[in-house]
Amino acid sequence: MANRIRASVVQASTAAYDLAATLEKLESYARLAKQRDDAQLVVFPEALYSSFIATAAKLANAPRHSIGGYPKMSSFGLKVGDRRPEGRNEFLRYANAAIEIPSPTITRLEQLSADLSVFMVVGIVERDRGTLYCTVVFIDPSQGYLAKHRKILPTGMERTIWGRGYASTLPVPEVSFESVNGPALKARVSATICWENYMPLLRTFYYSKGTQIYCAPTVDAGSEWQITIKHIAREGRCFVLSACQYAEEKDFPEGHAVVDEAKRNPSNVMIGGGSAIVSPFGEVLAGPLLGEEGVLSADLDLDEIVKGKFDFDVVGHYSRPDIFKLTVSGL
Repeated sequence: MANRIRASVVQASTAAYDLAATLEKLESYARLAKQRDDAQLVVFPEALYSSFIATAAKLANAPRHSIGGYPKMSSFGLKVGDRRPEGRNEFLRYANAAIEIPSPTITRLEQLSADLSVFMVVGIVERDRGTLYCTVVFIDPSQGYLAKHRKILPTGMERTIWGRGYASTLPVPEVSFESVNGPALKARVSATICWENYMPLLRTFYYSKGTQIYCAPTVDAGSEWQITIKHIAREGRCFVLSACQYAEEKDFPEGHAVVDEAKRNPSNVMIGGGSAIVSPFGEVLAGPLLGEEGVLSADLDLDEIVKGKFDFDVVGHYSRPDIFKLTVSGL
């Protein structure tokens, strides 16, 4: 047990329109992971966390079907060559619900991390001046806010509401975890959001930085995603912690766009989950969790990483730097 870290992934949705409820949900799942499973690291899904500023002035022209978090099925009134006023109003409300860094919301996460002595990886919607980003924040129990990763290329319609991240937001911090039987353990932690994981050069960059705990917050609930995270674990010889949202129509505001307007039902699934924890050999240690919210936990034996690299180190002895080189601009 000397080289093991206890880790959890949380499968949950944003509580629509309600910052207090979202905070309560995040905190309750973090506490469950700590108190039930003795977690030292907890990963939350993509775009889980946003604030909500409920002032009459800001909401006067905003439609009811806007949300913070991941705006599943929202169109923001967009057509090629045309942006409608109602879409701008929807974006206004979405932007007002985003989180700035630093902010009281980040401070709240820092306090929770410190109280529980848990390192947290949390998906948020970030606002930086006039642009929003799909972001993951790294929160350390002793140091507080440590770093952030901004999704470097939003997918499909996401590109109309989120900006691109930069090389300066590709952190791989070395994190200290308490050990029961000896000195603190250190492990390198990274975060790659949803379909960024299909960018081979981005994965290679993280492998080259020595990631050991590869966090993959997502809203991809498809069965193919399970293949993806197993492949990444085997390719990178790292633990993959994939946290996905699970959401039903009732988790979105009244009037929010849904898959089938003619068949609205509060229990209809919007995002189906599939959170899982995978070993460096592609073995599923926990999950996938489907059809409900919850917490999955597993022991991460760091020795398994070394064992895996005995026969395959994609950026070491199994690479050909004389032929292929990775160049990252902007670092």
